[in-house]
Amino acid sequence: MKRTLMHATCLALMLALPGVVVAQQAERPAKERKAGGNDPVVMNAARDNLAEVQLGKLAAERAASDEVKKFAERMVTDHQKAYDELKQIADSKGLKVPTEPDSRTKKEYDRLAKTSGADFDRAYMDLMVREHDRDVKAFQRAAKNEKDPQVWAAKTLPTLQEHQKLAKDTDSHVRTARKERGTPSASPGRTQK
Repeated sequence: MKRTLMHATCLALMLALPGVVVAQQAERPAKERKAGGNDPVVMNAARDNLAEVQLGKLAAERAASDEVKKFAERMVTDHQKAYDELKQIADSKGLKVPTEPDSRTKKEYDRLAKTSGADFDRAYMDLMVREHDRDVKAFQRAAKNEKDPQVWAAKTLPTLQEHQKLAKDTDSHVRTARKERGTPSASPGRTQK
């Protein structure tokens, strides 16, 4: 639960409000921040953005479906922009941001890189649907507890929900195309409805 709420907070930061949140973090006394100018919220948000960019680039290269490629390109564009904005603001406040995704992302990347074609499309979209479903739920819970929920709900949640809907729609089209070709579409860890 704690990790989910932290992830939701990071997601909010990376999607819409990097300036506000980083500024608030930077205004805290230095002794309240981690040594060396690192802030856990900023670090996690940056890593999450880098993860979406890295996985999106892989999908843009390896996906069989033009729709999956288009989705991946959108994730790269949106999350690279969020990372760049976050990095610029963090730099101006003396906060450090990572330049690589975390080890969990590297494992997902390696797993996806071993697949190709329609299998890649399915695995990538499964991951995107799972991640966005989890993030939307966590963000909705976190937004209710935020001191200024209007800012969170008005600016961040719609972008996150748009990514969630896009992931589900693309995943649905990938699965429909596989069914039409007579290829099974269920994947480990995910059940069909």
